[in-house]
Amino acid sequence: MSGMSRIFSLDGLLFFGVLLLIGLPVTTVVAHLFMAGGDSWAHLMATVLPRYIANSLWLVMGVGLGTFLVGTGSAWLVTLFDFPGRRQFEWAMILPLSVPAYVLAYAYTDFLQVAGPVQSLLRDLTGWGPRDYWFPEIRSLGGAIWLFVLALYPYVYLAGRSAFLQQSECVVEASRTLGCTSWTAFIRVALPLARPALAAGVALACMETLADFGAVSYFGVQTFTTGIYRTWFSFGDRVAAAQLASLLLGFVALLLLAERISRKGARYHETSRRIRPLGIQKLFGWRAALAAFLCFLPLLFGFVLPGAILVTLALDVGDAQLGGRYLGLIRNSVSLAALTAALAVVLALAISYMMRTNRSAVARSTAWIAGLGYAIPGSIIAVGVLIPLAWFDNRLDAFMRSQFDLSTGLLLTGSITALVFAYLVRFLALAQQTTRAGLEKITPSMDAAAATLGAGRFQALRKVHAPLLKGPLLTAFLLVFVEVMKELPATMIMRPFNFDTLAVQAHNLAADERLAEAATPALTIVIVGLIPVVILTRLIGQSRPGQPTGSTLRTAFSSFWPRVKAAGTGK
Repeated sequence: MSGMSRIFSLDGLLFFGVLLLIGLPVTTVVAHLFMAGGDSWAHLMATVLPRYIANSLWLVMGVGLGTFLVGTGSAWLVTLFDFPGRRQFEWAMILPLSVPAYVLAYAYTDFLQVAGPVQSLLRDLTGWGPRDYWFPEIRSLGGAIWLFVLALYPYVYLAGRSAFLQQSECVVEASRTLGCTSWTAFIRVALPLARPALAAGVALACMETLADFGAVSYFGVQTFTTGIYRTWFSFGDRVAAAQLASLLLGFVALLLLAERISRKGARYHETSRRIRPLGIQKLFGWRAALAAFLCFLPLLFGFVLPGAILVTLALDVGDAQLGGRYLGLIRNSVSLAALTAALAVVLALAISYMMRTNRSAVARSTAWIAGLGYAIPGSIIAVGVLIPLAWFDNRLDAFMRSQFDLSTGLLLTGSITALVFAYLVRFLALAQQTTRAGLEKITPSMDAAAATLGAGRFQALRKVHAPLLKGPLLTAFLLVFVEVMKELPATMIMRPFNFDTLAVQAHNLAADERLAEAATPALTIVIVGLIPVVILTRLIGQSRPGQPTGSTLRTAFSSFWPRVKAAGTGK
């Protein structure tokens, strides 16, 4: 076999492996859409399905609008204006990324409930009783929208800030010569030019909302994700659960398609070659105070206040099972996250390096398919993985019993194998985009130099590229590690019997109304979630053309939007 055919065969093997990895859960879910539903499906359609659709639509619209306003506004302020605290807000605005929405739900429920400190203080000051006043209910659809906006606006902030930094000052100056004020220049020039990036950030926030299970389940908001879980475990109907999952997948596809259609072929390229540093306008007086206040509000409610609530609860009460069981939860969570992250980095490096050395349709298709998994909510992946693997387990067990009188049991679905498989489907794109961004910074002359010295492409990868990619590979590992630590829907559905993680423990305690005890695992998740945020704060810098290259905000943000980018909305 020639060297070229051997390379192609390895690339083809990688292509079909990725196709099987990502395509298996998607194909399984979509195939069940055409199967005859039983009594459970008829019951769902007659009772709760309209509510699932309505609640999901309201959530998407509310979160989309809220994250756009908060993320875009804060990005515009810290990019174009100088006011007290601006330097700190540049990096601090992304801190809420470390707090999952379900952790916010647990913290604010304890803080705002009838017996919580806010309403208790209100009654002490006024002498009112619990029925003498009206107080907004946090465990509601409106409360869920508010929490999702606080947790997810950093996606839009990162996208908007990156886009605004890339814009030419000459374009802004031209608008001002035509009579535009700073506000009108923002509305009529900067905002339209930043639309693709902002739309990508909003779409990512909306898909995270559709994928959430912990917050909506705890708030009693019935969505597709909660419906999938209840149909699977309460009704035991895998066909109906898969059909709900396929409808949710359709929601995600429509969300992405609507944004692309709305562009109507418009292009948003920067054509000016005159790049000058952005003119930062200094604010004074009440304008400076207002800008600082507007940036501080989402940071306060999205990170500072819930963090303080969790720390207070953990110190005052904490988890009664803080001993050996808690160490076991940490071990389970860390082992799952570390194993998945290591596998994802290895596979992502193989895919990214194939893209670099092989520009064929097979290489491009492999990278595109690998990016699709991140656009699929965890509940859909769980259903799509669990059904075929359970079928395989049962068939293998039946064969071994009939041939060798030996039971293999649930070989895949009864262990963490299926769970790691689902994690890989969901988070492979995260590692791939980070690794690919690192490879793109290595000049092609390095490949040519290695080839002239007689090194094959895998020797070049091991001796040349891998040492230069230590930073991106470590970043990819940490990002996948933290995402696995926070993942709840797939873990809830697919975890083996008596195998819990910190996320599952926090959810179970909160579901039992043991909010103070849930603070300990929730706070641990937040602390671990700070790791990639700290990395991002170190990567934030100038990303405008003409500035020194290196670790930029644009490169940092690319690690957080591969699901949108893979679907084509960020083009």
